[in-house]
Amino acid sequence: MKLLLKIWRQKDANSKGQIVDYPLDGVEEDMSFLEMLDVLNEQLINKGEEPVVFDHDCREGICGMCSLQINGEPHGPDRGVTTCQLHMRMFNDGDTIFIEPFRANAFPVVKDLMVDRSAFDRIQHAGGYVSVNTSGNTIDANAIPINKDNADDAFSAATCIGCGACVAACKNASAMLFTSAKVSQYALLPQGQVEAVDRVQAMVAQMDAEGFGNCTNTGACEIECPKGISLENIARMNREYLSATIKG
Repeated sequence: MKLLLKIWRQKDANSKGQIVDYPLDGVEEDMSFLEMLDVLNEQLINKGEEPVVFDHDCREGICGMCSLQINGEPHGPDRGVTTCQLHMRMFNDGDTIFIEPFRANAFPVVKDLMVDRSAFDRIQHAGGYVSVNTSGNTIDANAIPINKDNADDAFSAATCIGCGACVAACKNASAMLFTSAKVSQYALLPQGQVEAVDRVQAMVAQMDAEGFGNCTNTGACEIECPKGISLENIARMNREYLSATIKG
C-alpha cells in the first residue's frame, strides 16, 4: 500500500508543533500500526532525519503506552484494540492518515506523539491501593468468600490499562472512566472496604487537581476504551463518593 501520513511533530513541550507530511510506500496489510511507523522511522534514519517519537512497550495490548489519535479516533478505527494491535488492513491503498498525540491539558506533549500521562499515576497513588496488615495476623485473600457477580465486575474494572483513550475521546478530557475503574476494582471487594471512604474522596480530589474535566454523559469513553470498561463504573464511583461525603 501507498499511504500519506500526516504526523504531528513537536520538538518538546515548550515548542510549537505542526503536521508534517510523510509519503510511505510498501506498507503490508498484515503490519501492525506501530510496525508501519517503524518502517517510516527506519527510512527517516537512513536519510539522516529525526525519527518520529512515539510511546510503546509490550506491543501486546497490555501496557497501554501506545496511545495515538489516528484519524481523530483514539487507537484508530478498530474497536477493542490498542494502537499496537491495530493492523494496516483497516486502511486502504492511497489513504491519508492523520496521526496525533492524545489531546488533553493533563497529558502534556513530551515530544512528537509522546505525552506525559503521569497524572494517571498520581490519581492511582492517591488511593488506588489496599493497605495490608503484615503484623502476623494476615488472612489469605482466597479464604474470604466473595459474591461471583462482584468478583466478575471487579475483574472487569481491573482490566483498565490506563492508556488514556477515555480522556482523548471526551470533549471535556474527563478521566472519570479511568478513575472509576480504579475505584470500582476495590469497592466491589471486601479487602477494599476498610479504606473505601478515604479512597474515593482522595482519588476524585486528585483527578480534579490534575485538570481533567467532568463527565459529559455521552459514552464516547466506553466506546473508545480498548478494554471495554463500562460506564457503570462511573455510576458506582458517584455512589461511593456520595456515600463517603455523607459519612464524612
